[in-house]
Amino acid sequence: MKEISTEELHKKLINGEILNLVDVREDDEVEEGMIPEAKHIRMGEIPENLDAFDKEKEYIIVCRSGGRSGNVCAYLEDQGYKVTNMAGGMLDWKGDTKRKSELA
Repeated sequence: MKEISTEELHKKLINGEILNLVDVREDDEVEEGMIPEAKHIRMGEIPENLDAFDKEKEYIIVCRSGGRSGNVCAYLEDQGYKVTNMAGGMLDWKGDTKRKSELA
């Protein structure tokens, strides 16, 4: 499974790269703050939201510490999607965050 560090991801965003970030944490977790560019799809809702993913694109999956996102990456890889796990999760994230309610 491919991984990206929080530092590498932060540099890519600062450089203006357009990335497909998916935050798989629960609502209360993302309300505390998520990466502004991320889309929120709870881990348990990934299987019923596969139509939100494009097999031609690569997705970076984000969670609190990297464990749940790793599980989601394994599942999506099995379905034929290109995914990368953000190692260390939001616990290691030093970049900007916004509350989900601020993004709506």
